[in-house]
Amino acid sequence: MTKTLVTGPHGPPDISYNLDYDNYLARTQRRLQTEKLPKDLPSGFPQQIQNDLVWDGKDLAEKYDWNYTLTTDDLTEIESALRHFKAQNLGLGFINQDTFPLPNLHKTLRDISKEIHMGHGFKVIRGVPVASHTREENIIMYAGISCHIAPVRGRQSFLDTGVDVALAHVKDMTSVVDGSKIGAPAYTNVKQAFHTDIGDVVALLCLAEGVGGGESYLSSSWKVYNELAATRPDLIHTLSEYWAADTFGKIDIPYWHAPLLYHEPAKDTTPERVILHYSRRTFTGYLGLPRSANIPPLTEAQAEALDALHFTAEKYALSLDFRQGDIQYINNFGLFHGRASFQDSKEKQRHLIRIWLRDPEYAWEIPEPLRNKWDRVYKDVKPENTVFPLEPPIATGRDNNPGGKGLVAKGWHRLVQASQRMLVPS
Repeated sequence: MTKTLVTGPHGPPDISYNLDYDNYLARTQRRLQTEKLPKDLPSGFPQQIQNDLVWDGKDLAEKYDWNYTLTTDDLTEIESALRHFKAQNLGLGFINQDTFPLPNLHKTLRDISKEIHMGHGFKVIRGVPVASHTREENIIMYAGISCHIAPVRGRQSFLDTGVDVALAHVKDMTSVVDGSKIGAPAYTNVKQAFHTDIGDVVALLCLAEGVGGGESYLSSSWKVYNELAATRPDLIHTLSEYWAADTFGKIDIPYWHAPLLYHEPAKDTTPERVILHYSRRTFTGYLGLPRSANIPPLTEAQAEALDALHFTAEKYALSLDFRQGDIQYINNFGLFHGRASFQDSKEKQRHLIRIWLRDPEYAWEIPEPLRNKWDRVYKDVKPENTVFPLEPPIATGRDNNPGGKGLVAKGWHRLVQASQRMLVPS
């Protein structure tokens, strides 16, 4: 049976990437007054879920210390591992626990991985000495520390040459690219709505701070689930149904067709879990990547659900300052993340770098509808095919823009040659 699409009073829902709380409240009131909404949860979904991953940012600091500050001994070991790796003259794709050895710090980093996967869902490592090293050395240290937390690195994107890009730069690019052509808020200085990435663990290293703003926001998606399950079970139905998420021409299908919400019953070795996976811009479009015309329209229920996810997450969010030398590790299955707007100057420009990680020892089961996405990140990523761009690529247009299809840009060879000496032709 085909489900009828319920749109707004005058056509498709009036929703964009920009957040509008009053519009959200009006839509909620309208739907509650005019629609007959389910009062019970979908079959099998829990009334509430209990775990350390369910937390409220207002009082989390009283219960959990999420910071690990590198000690003098840790830093000595990291410097030694950096020298060891550089002496081997390998491409950066070959960074692993053997080529970047941390014999004593390793246990601490493995404990951090366990906390990310089975505890509160995030940790911040502080004190990476980025100011005293080159960009390439910073990337080596970042990837080297990270491989002890989760040894599998994913690709951020493909190059037309078949090379895999393992690192992305998160930076305001509007000074060098027409802002109207940018396809993702990560490449601007505006506020980012709560969302998830693709991959198990999202790692972000702060290379430089801006003038002000740019706080990192985290929120427990399990806390969000519990509130919606208790107050709006109809939205749990909506989130667990199939949605059409825009691919913006990045791949050979016009949209991903998958739910936003998944339930995984408890097993002998794992607890009961829910997984919320979504990015607002894949349903609303963003600047240079407007919503495609050839995909099914959003319903009013879906529009409300998108806003409900963000504003409920905002209600329980934790705010973290991103300092130079911080690495933030996030469980992408159990947390939403977002960002405040920020200000840069000519001298001080906020600059983060991102990698996606997977730890086979603690990895969560991937829901079947998401496996194709996860394969595109992790399957067949080979060290000899991997590059780490030293600077953000500059590209424009729907098929070649920040956040769009491909990342081929002027000077790409110069940007990657230090990280991959064998593959990229001159």
